[in-house]
Amino acid sequence: MQKIAKFIYSKLLGWKIVGNTNMSIDVIKKAVIIAVPHTSWHDFYIGVLLRKVIGIKTNFVGKKELFTWPFGYYFRAIGGVPLNRTKNENKVEAIAKAFEKHDEFRITFAPEGTRKKVEQWRTGFYYIAKVAKVPIIMMTLDFQNKQNRISEPFYPTDDIEADFRFMYNFYKGVVGKIPKYS
Repeated sequence: MQKIAKFIYSKLLGWKIVGNTNMSIDVIKKAVIIAVPHTSWHDFYIGVLLRKVIGIKTNFVGKKELFTWPFGYYFRAIGGVPLNRTKNENKVEAIAKAFEKHDEFRITFAPEGTRKKVEQWRTGFYYIAKVAKVPIIMMTLDFQNKQNRISEPFYPTDDIEADFRFMYNFYKGVVGKIPKYS
């Protein structure tokens, strides 16, 4: 399967991996991965192919309504975790606890929280990483250059403003599938 994924990813679609090419992500068994910019449904299959090419397991959360028939089985099989989005549940705590339940758990988020253009990211992924005491790994969805740039693991500090400046800088100039939403 990995050979087929590599063929589709690099030969048919023309994508490449840059940055953390030594794949230290492979030795990091627990992490929060952020994929930016999230501008299209196309981001999903690029991410699925990328993880197969790299050869790692990743997870994602989605609203629980996505995990019903006919797609529920598929989403769970590829690492999906349904999220109950009721207002009285602390989502950061609930997701951070998932790290305790697994020996290997890498969860991917689109910090924009939507496929539309946003001025600032949501902060949940950041606090999940802090509570779970795991690194953040940044990954680009750069459709202009057809590349996924992967950062070294980054451990959040107690200075959220400096940390977000650092992360925003990593994505500077990256253009998503729909440029006006980047």
